Amino acid sequence: MRVFVIVTVWLVIVLAPALARAQDADALRRELEQLRRQQEQYQKAIEALGERLKRLESQPAPTAVAPAVAAPGGVAQMPAAPGTTAGPTSLIDLARPREPFALYGQRGSGQLLFDIGIAGDFVGNFTQRNVDKANAGTFAGRENRFFPREVELSLFGQIDPYARAEVRIESGEEEPGAETGVSLAEANLTLLTLPWGTQLKMGQMRTRFGYTNQIHEHDLPWIDRPNALRNFLGEEGLSEKGFEATIVPDLPFYLEGLVGVFNGDNEAAFGYGKLSQPLVTGRLRTFIELADEHAIQLGVSGASGQTSDRLRSQLAAFDLKYKFRPDGWLHPLLTVGAEGIYSIRRVENDLGQKTTRDRFGWYGYAEVQPWRRWAAGLRYDWSQFPVNPGREWAVEPYVTFWPSEFLRFRLAYKHTDRSQREAFSENGGSGRLVDELLFQASFILGAHPAHPF
Repeated sequence: MRVFVIVTVWLVIVLAPALARAQDADALRRELEQLRRQQEQYQKAIEALGERLKRLESQPAPTAVAPAVAAPGGVAQMPAAPGTTAGPTSLIDLARPREPFALYGQRGSGQLLFDIGIAGDFVGNFTQRNVDKANAGTFAGRENRFFPREVELSLFGQIDPYARAEVRIESGEEEPGAETGVSLAEANLTLLTLPWGTQLKMGQMRTRFGYTNQIHEHDLPWIDRPNALRNFLGEEGLSEKGFEATIVPDLPFYLEGLVGVFNGDNEAAFGYGKLSQPLVTGRLRTFIELADEHAIQLGVSGASGQTSDRLRSQLAAFDLKYKFRPDGWLHPLLTVGAEGIYSIRRVENDLGQKTTRDRFGWYGYAEVQPWRRWAAGLRYDWSQFPVNPGREWAVEPYVTFWPSEFLRFRLAYKHTDRSQREAFSENGGSGRLVDELLFQASFILGAHPAHPF
C-alpha cells in the first residue's frame, strides 16, 4: 500500500505539467479560431463600406445648405453662403435658398408634417343683478353664466424647409342661448428664408401690436383681457387679414423690427376694411438678460388706418415685461408687466363737425409663483373711452392652480368703477360700479406652441 501511494504521487508530479500544457494549447487554439472568424467579419464589413463609398462618390455631390440660427424672437438669422466668407452679400447669395432648421428633414416615413392640438377655455361670471340687467359686466351679455369662451383646434407645422403654416378654428358662446358657431380664427403662411434675414407672414392672424394682442384667451396670465385693450381694440383684439414682415438685424444686441399692412377690419379702432387705405402697423422689440436670473422685454408699437367714416385713427403703444427666476427653478418666482395705449382719432360730433379725440389707457400687473403649481397676482386697469366721454378703473386679484402642465384653474375677483353711468344703464340696470367673481378652467390636448416670454 505504501508503494502504491508513492507511485501515485510520483505520477501526479511528473504528469501534471504535461496535462496543463495540453489544456493551454487547446485554449489557445480556440482563441485563435475565434480571432480568425472575427477577422473575416471585419473584412466583409470593410469591403461593404468600400462598395458603398464607391457608389456615393459616383453620384453628384449635393449643395450644402447651412442652417440659420434662430434669434430669441423666433426670426431666423441667415448664415453666410457655403464657400463664402463674411463680407458684402451678393445678389446670388440672396437668391440662394437657405434651410432655417433641420426639423423638416428629421421626420420619419408615415409621420405627419404638422402638429394638431386642441385648447378649451371655459369661463364663469357672477355679478350683481343691476349689472346683469344693464349687460355691463366684463363679458357683456353673458353675466351670471358659465360658458365655453373659446374651444380651439390648431393645425401648425412645416410645409417644407422654407415655409410654415398655421390654421386655427375656434368656437365659443357669444350670446346666451344662441347656437354655438364655428369660425376661422387664424390661417396664415410664413416664409422663413427671405433676403437679409427677413420673414413674411401672410393671411389672417392676430397682429403683433403690443405684447398681449397676439396671445389667445386660454394663454393669458389672467381670466379676461385688460380694460384698456378691450376699450381700444374690442373684445376680440386686433385680428386682421394682410401681411406682416419681420427682420432681426445683425447688431450687438437683440432688436426685432416689424411692419404690417392689413385691411383694417377692426371696427373698434378702424373699420374701413380696404387695402386702398390700409391699416399699417409697426413694432420694435428688444430683449435684455440683466443676469442669469433676471430678464426684461421692452416694446413699442404703432398703427394707423381709417375708420368706417373714412376718418383717420392712430394708435401708439408701449409694453414691458420683467421676470425673475432663481437659479435652478423651472418657473419664474416674480413676473411684472405693463402695457399702455394712446389713441388719436378723428370723429364727427353731434353738430356734424370733425374733431380730434385723444385718449389713453394702461394696465400693470405683478404675479408671484412660490410653488410650481400655485401662483397669485394682482392687476390694475385705468382707461378712458376712445370716443365717448368718461373713464374707468378696475382692480383684479387672482389665484391660479395647475394640476398639470396641460390643465389650469383660475379664480379672480374684479371691481370696476366707471365715471359715467349713461352708457352702462340699459334695461333699468346700472353698470357704474361692478363687482364680479370670475372662474376659468382651461385644458390642452395634443401639441401646443411655446408661449412667448
